[in-house]
Amino acid sequence: MASRALLWRRVVSGRSCSPNGIMVPLEWEGCGASVCYGSSAVAAEKDEEEKRRKWFPLPRYSVQYASMVGLPRKGENVIADAATATTTTTTALKWVLRCCPNLPKSLIHKLFRLRQVRIQAAGPIDSVLEGTETRNDGRLLKRVSAKNTLNLGDRIFLPISNQDLPISKAGQFCSLDEINYIRSLEIYKDSAILVINKPPGMPVQGGTGVKISLDELAETLKYESSEKPRLVHRLDRDSSGVLVMGRTQASTLLLHSIFREKTSGATYTDTENIKKVLQKKYWALVLGTPRRTRGIISAPLAKVVVDGGKSQRTTIAHNDDAVSTQHAITEYQVLRSSSHGFTWLELSPLTGRKHQLRVHCAEALGTPIVGDYKYGWRAHKKWKPLPCPDDGEANDQDSKEKASPGLDPEKGSILDGEPALHLHCRQMIIPNVELALQKLQLSPNVDLLKVEMLDLICPLPSHMQRSWDLLCN
Repeated sequence: MASRALLWRRVVSGRSCSPNGIMVPLEWEGCGASVCYGSSAVAAEKDEEEKRRKWFPLPRYSVQYASMVGLPRKGENVIADAATATTTTTTALKWVLRCCPNLPKSLIHKLFRLRQVRIQAAGPIDSVLEGTETRNDGRLLKRVSAKNTLNLGDRIFLPISNQDLPISKAGQFCSLDEINYIRSLEIYKDSAILVINKPPGMPVQGGTGVKISLDELAETLKYESSEKPRLVHRLDRDSSGVLVMGRTQASTLLLHSIFREKTSGATYTDTENIKKVLQKKYWALVLGTPRRTRGIISAPLAKVVVDGGKSQRTTIAHNDDAVSTQHAITEYQVLRSSSHGFTWLELSPLTGRKHQLRVHCAEALGTPIVGDYKYGWRAHKKWKPLPCPDDGEANDQDSKEKASPGLDPEKGSILDGEPALHLHCRQMIIPNVELALQKLQLSPNVDLLKVEMLDLICPLPSHMQRSWDLLCN
């Protein structure tokens, strides 16, 4: 039997490339095999080549490469030898994390959620051609989920837009003014937690298109501690208000149990018990007025992928049996109503789902939040700014000192043609974590309901305060 042969030919790309073209291997087996270069075949291959240019490949999954690529991330076990590696199953998510230690972990998870990760299944010749590019020969790029198990020779592809991300931000530093500004946002600090009044427009975590985030700026909030504060919950980039961070590993774990475990099982019938452990109160300005002045919204949420997989949004799930459905509960009450068609609401989420308040306001109440162009875009098509009063310019002088860098405190209110998001976490009541940790040293069982509570309050950001003054004074 004739041995397997490899034929190389040149393929000149229609895009910018070297004058010699690109070397592409063509795989075939056996003697006497013929290769046809018809016009349709060449066109199909060029089309496939154009698709492949949108992705950049990671190394093929192999035992040898898995034992030496990158550094293990925190919490991972190092593969001791090849024998151990062969018995260890590797998922697509673990392989991307191992091959791309410099990509933000949150970004990698987002790529999988948006179904922007592709896989090319291993071929019969991949073990011989390790490290080379081969023609697909029917092995097209397919979507892969984070939990899919890889076979030897499989290759993962990521969007080409993520190839040019900065390798490391470790050398990034803040100016003295930026450090002073970040520290001026603090509203509470003890040995266990640190709380800041997050300004609107500042992202909490890094990701695609994010140059700087609070998670990175947390290095400036270490003070006498050897550890930087850790995030335990999130706020949307354009929202503002109370943001709690753990200063030690022990306090972070306890805060996680408060924010996640204590709210994950919330139901319509046990709202009072949940409120005693954790209370979150948001203020929001909405378009229109709810039919009732107070009530409880219990509407499950589901995530859907839109724009051909480029983004995702949350919506109320009308089918409770859907796999990705999450129950979501929000209490609301009307604070103030206005003759101009606006209403101030106090929102208390009993569960912590992504965009929960924005979706419940827009879809359940039919009153989208002012400045929410993602879930209230239809209402904002008819948006007309409130006429500016004669004395409207003579305020917000004090708020300028607290304005986030790059944000204009004079803009974003209901006077503007494009108002900013009017959603603010104004109050949060949580157990005193510092005292709870001291009690845990004496007894393994601590009832958080009997621990002293901290009442954390943040004033409204400048654009919301301006809108409040215009409507309520």
